[in-house]
Order: sequence, then structure tokens, then C-alpha cells
Amino acid sequence: MAKKEDKYEERIEELERIIAEIEDESISVDELSEKVKRASELIRKCRAVLKSTEVEVDKVLKELGED
Repeated sequence: MAKKEDKYEERIEELERIIAEIEDESISVDELSEKVKRASELIRKCRAVLKSTEVEVDKVLKELGED
């Protein structure tokens, strides 16, 4: 499970860097499209990890409630 969290954290950090670049206007218009596409991809992957984690936690909690 730590591996998922590491990947998640790395994705969040990259997403934060992209957002900062866009806000600081430190990227060219030519790069903007690629950065937005990459940010969208990172968001989708992070959402998938969060959903998977939610399912796993719900499963564990349900199992605990059955005892």
C-alpha cells in the first residue's frame, strides 16, 4: 500500500508544479496545452487511487463491524 501512496504523492507534487507554472505564467502558450493534458491525466490517476483506497478502507471497516 505504501507504493500507491508514494505514487500518489509524486503525482500530487507534479500537479502542484504544473499549477504553479501556469499561475506564474512561466510556461509558453505552446507548452500550455501539454501541461493541461498532463494535469488532467494526473488528476484522473489520483482520483482512481483515492477511489480504490476508499473501497479498501470501507471493506476493512465492514470486516471489523462483522466481528
